[in-house]
Amino acid sequence: MPQHSQPLAALIASRICHDLVSPLGAISNGLELLHLSGVPQSPELTLITSSATNATARIRFFRLAFGQADKGQSIHAKDLCDILTAVHVEGRITLDLRLSDDIPHPMAQALLLTILCVEQAMPYGGLLHVSRLNDRWHITATSGRLTPDLTLWAALSGSEKWPDISASQVHFLLLFQCLENQSSHIDTTLSDTEFRVSL
Repeated sequence: MPQHSQPLAALIASRICHDLVSPLGAISNGLELLHLSGVPQSPELTLITSSATNATARIRFFRLAFGQADKGQSIHAKDLCDILTAVHVEGRITLDLRLSDDIPHPMAQALLLTILCVEQAMPYGGLLHVSRLNDRWHITATSGRLTPDLTLWAALSGSEKWPDISASQVHFLLLFQCLENQSSHIDTTLSDTEFRVSL
């Protein structure tokens, strides 16, 4: 794992807090409005339902992506698809998931972290395709505009030194560690409308 001036655990905590503060705050606001209104079915209740679903999905996602990956355990492909679908249900990214069979926890963690990294190259949304072929996983982003941070991807592949990173980029470092622990590596291919990562 490359050395970095900021503790990795603190960066992870910052990342999680940053992503969860908005939906969790909305849940609290919705509950307060619901108690004040007393209306069985209302916009406030809709807000609560949507926020609760979003927050729960994110918690499950982050637990698997940032938590401890047990080598002896696996996750069902359907469960992983459910987590990814719930997180992206209201976003700009459309998923095309071709997952089957059980996936070892360490690889499932690497997949989610890779998806986080790839999504940062899709600021305007697009199609995200995930599949397994010839014993390798392939995550392909298709969009009219792709903006991958080539410096971070070069560091992730081991061809460049790590730059200073922010909390919003900490998943790149964690993915590097996951791949290193599994003696794995990534390959990337970039065109005007497609960005493919294989691991």
